Amino acid sequence: MSSSVAGPATIPAAIAAALSACAGPAIVAGEPHVVPRAVIAPYATQEECARLGAGDRLDYRYDSSAPVDFDIHYHEDNATLAPIVREQSTSDSGTFEAHVARDYCLLWQAGPPGAIISYRIMLRPPPAPQ
Repeated sequence: MSSSVAGPATIPAAIAAALSACAGPAIVAGEPHVVPRAVIAPYATQEECARLGAGDRLDYRYDSSAPVDFDIHYHEDNATLAPIVREQSTSDSGTFEAHVARDYCLLWQAGPPGAIISYRIMLRPPPAPQ
């Protein structure tokens, strides 16, 4: 009789599959990453992550049909740190500059009604030295 319980070796594979299913096209420096419509279910999230080098800038802009909580965050040890946080916003835009090379994520979390968002992200390398 076979067991349907996942063993230790299959759990990381299942997590990797779930994470890769959420991944969209990579954010490429110098190329706008535009999502014209993303539907977020009630209390669900939409996330975009990119590797930024020190001095890289991330331009972002979004609009939402309902208030969402938005942040740009990174992970350090067991902590999640968010240098940019916008609570219950329906739109925002700005530029985030990375001071340390690491993975950064933009995250939108919907409230009870869910939300439909559109967004544009542009990764720009630091200016060339003069």
